[in-house]
Amino acid sequence: MTTPLAILFYERLFPGSQLANRLKDVGYRVEVVQDIGALTAAAVKHKPLVILADLVSQRGSVAEVISDLRRADVTNHIPVLAFATRKDEKLHAAAVTAGATLVAFDEAMVQQLPQLLEQVLLLD
Repeated sequence: MTTPLAILFYERLFPGSQLANRLKDVGYRVEVVQDIGALTAAAVKHKPLVILADLVSQRGSVAEVISDLRRADVTNHIPVLAFATRKDEKLHAAAVTAGATLVAFDEAMVQQLPQLLEQVLLLD
């Protein structure tokens, strides 16, 4: 059986690097993307089971990329678990509008990753 693949987009070292390690701990292979412009292409190329996306980006709108993923036939089925700090309510709302499967706070992502992954995979 193949190990499931997760694509993880982040620019912030915390919680990004912690999530990469947690994903490996719970049995995922991890493809890290740190350029928001490369996220859709990485999803098409690698065909992940799930995408985790940090909504905080200095290089572009993550919500727009989530929307692009939802519009494309080859990626619209991939669950997207988006995250940001509690103070980034506008980013959370934009991600929901764009079609993120689930949006969580940074703290929850690190502490409850297995449960959140189970939830997004069950939702789809």
